Amino acid sequence: MGLGTSNLCLPKITTKRCLLTLLQHYDYQLLLDYYQQNRAHLSPWEPQRDSEYFTEFSMRKRLQASNDLFVHGGAVHFVAFSINETAESSQIIGVCNFTNIVRGPFQACHLGYSIAERYQGQGLMREILEAAIDYMFEQRELHRIMANYIPENRRSGKLLSSLGFEKEGLAKDYLSIAGRWQDHILTSKLNPLIIP
Repeated sequence: MGLGTSNLCLPKITTKRCLLTLLQHYDYQLLLDYYQQNRAHLSPWEPQRDSEYFTEFSMRKRLQASNDLFVHGGAVHFVAFSINETAESSQIIGVCNFTNIVRGPFQACHLGYSIAERYQGQGLMREILEAAIDYMFEQRELHRIMANYIPENRRSGKLLSSLGFEKEGLAKDYLSIAGRWQDHILTSKLNPLIIP
């Protein structure tokens, strides 16, 4: 697993069962494998993807863009690996992305996440998100993290609630997911370390 970097100081966060970090463009195959292997599993909860999305070129481009955003403070795209697997057999078990980071008086971002089908139901997504959220609050000093989910995705709603996200409303036709505009429940979590 080529997780090295030439001039970026990438976060490497270890939890009980996982390692969270950022990928470089030359690690595109790991990300490509994750999305190809979980295509059917993730499709009900993601925008429609054309075949171009699942190509080497697309993954390299996405990774380069995500690292540019990381350097400039616009986003943090974590991938998670199991610490119980060897470097040669490691696969991405989940991803969590903190995007649209806005500074100034807002100090907030959006959170998106997914876990590989074979790893769901084991509490790993919660473990990954707890560590990643701590990083964003402690190291990035954000005030608010917003996460939105489709009402039918009760699993996601339960997970966010258990992490301390509070419901703030319902946005009608918020995002085009799985080929149609869908309502989303809006939630957020405030940084307990920042005193108003």
